[in-house]
Amino acid sequence: MRVLIVEDEPTLGRQLRATLEGAGYAVDLATDGEDGHFLGSTESYDVIVLDLGLPEIDGLTVLDRWRKEDITIPVLVLTARDSWSDKVAGLDAGADDYLAKPFQTEELIARLRALIRRASGNASSELIAGDVRLDTRSGKVTLDGEPVKLTAQEYKLLSYLMHHKGKVVSRTELIEHIYDQDFDRDSNTIEVFVTRIRKKLGAEVITTIRGLGYSLEDPSERRTE
Repeated sequence: MRVLIVEDEPTLGRQLRATLEGAGYAVDLATDGEDGHFLGSTESYDVIVLDLGLPEIDGLTVLDRWRKEDITIPVLVLTARDSWSDKVAGLDAGADDYLAKPFQTEELIARLRALIRRASGNASSELIAGDVRLDTRSGKVTLDGEPVKLTAQEYKLLSYLMHHKGKVVSRTELIEHIYDQDFDRDSNTIEVFVTRIRKKLGAEVITTIRGLGYSLEDPSERRTE
């Protein structure tokens, strides 16, 4: 999953980036409202962490512009302001959640997981497709109850497909959502990771839709001809 952090305080921005990358997210960092607005308008993200007190363009204005541009990416507003009026202003501008500084990073990560789940229509923290289970809280994957060890990139790819179970996901979409903006998007590593996941979880777990991309479905829900 790919996250945009818009935070002007250098130390906090670096800490958040390192923490989220350590939790398995691909992370881009913008340090002012102008760059943040541009990235949020032109790149693909699963969730955005947005500070309100930003230089160039304030966070509420950035958020309002995104919503007027029909950008529906979930946004968690992060700010030192803790009055009820600031919370209301953020939510009214289109925020999906609100977290006041100081905060525990564990709570931030939990809130981001929840926003991503809800955006993809998943209520539970455990994603299931047949005998495959992925726990978004622990990052553990099991096959028929047995733990399966995946690399960080294999986990990211599987997690994205399981969040979007039943949908066809293009190679470009996978690249946009599991790598940050500096990744070489002409790379063929997606195919490599899909092959590795199939070897670990079974050849049928990910279906290739020729010319379109990949799809992960629950075997019990697959249509029969």
